[in-house]
Amino acid sequence: MYPQAKAARPGTINIVLNEAKGKADAVNSPSAKGKHMAPFRKIDQYFNPIIGMQELKVRVKEIYAQVLIAQKRKDLGLKSNGQVLHMIFKGNPGTGKTTIARMVATLFQEMEVLEKGHFIEADRSDLVGEYIGHTAQKTKDLIKKAIGGVLFIDEAYSLARGGDKDFGKEAIDTIVKCMEDHHDELVIILAGYPYEMEDFLNINPGLASRFPIQLEFDDYSAIELSAIADVMVQDRDYALSPQASKKLYEHLVAVCYQSQHNFSNARYVRNVIEEAIRKHAYRVAGSSDHARATLITLEAEDFQQINEKTNYH
Repeated sequence: MYPQAKAARPGTINIVLNEAKGKADAVNSPSAKGKHMAPFRKIDQYFNPIIGMQELKVRVKEIYAQVLIAQKRKDLGLKSNGQVLHMIFKGNPGTGKTTIARMVATLFQEMEVLEKGHFIEADRSDLVGEYIGHTAQKTKDLIKKAIGGVLFIDEAYSLARGGDKDFGKEAIDTIVKCMEDHHDELVIILAGYPYEMEDFLNINPGLASRFPIQLEFDDYSAIELSAIADVMVQDRDYALSPQASKKLYEHLVAVCYQSQHNFSNARYVRNVIEEAIRKHAYRVAGSSDHARATLITLEAEDFQQINEKTNYH
């Protein structure tokens, strides 16, 4: 499984959501302390394995609060308007955009913001057709399938790359039209790299206003990348020796200082860890010491190759 940029370990998301659901009754019981904060504690449980992302967590709590208050207003006969929750995710590779989008789909279903909470991931090839009219139909069909859940369109700026004569523009126009027709029946999330998404939104200024929630997925710090590395290592039943941990952290500090546009963050860490595991296997295979400690411990020498890395993508 692809190492999640901000999840505690691959597969943890489903476990966390199920655990949170199981604990919901206890959290919401009259005897629970601070009962009025129970819904927010539930959201905290969902995102507990996620490193950082404080802005997202606050946004989700605001959305949930609005759902709760809207119901109370409805009970009193007051007007209760549906929320438009379409989002823009801007961030470099490996910052958790897809991971968070999947979690949002599941969580919004739990919060009764979305009816089904299913997740559909698409790119240009899923939207753009081969002839006039084909694109509009493909896009409409995909949006129809996504009703009740989340439609996640990665590298959304690719839809505008062909200019006015490209069918990608037809896809954008169809998305905008369907957003009006189904504004509170699904959540559309457009995602991509920061600079490219900015250009995309500037090319189509009317598009940005239709996405009230825009989140920046910042590059990780060396400390955060180190924490992600620890999780990846543990998930593979390995451990870092103190010397290896120190060497890796120092390298990540240098990488964060030197990295430029489109740094791949957690993906870079995954590649470093997997290469170290291969180096470890090669080293241990030629040794007569196959004790458990030897088989699970990555040493500093297994990370020797990272000093030679010049490409941080």
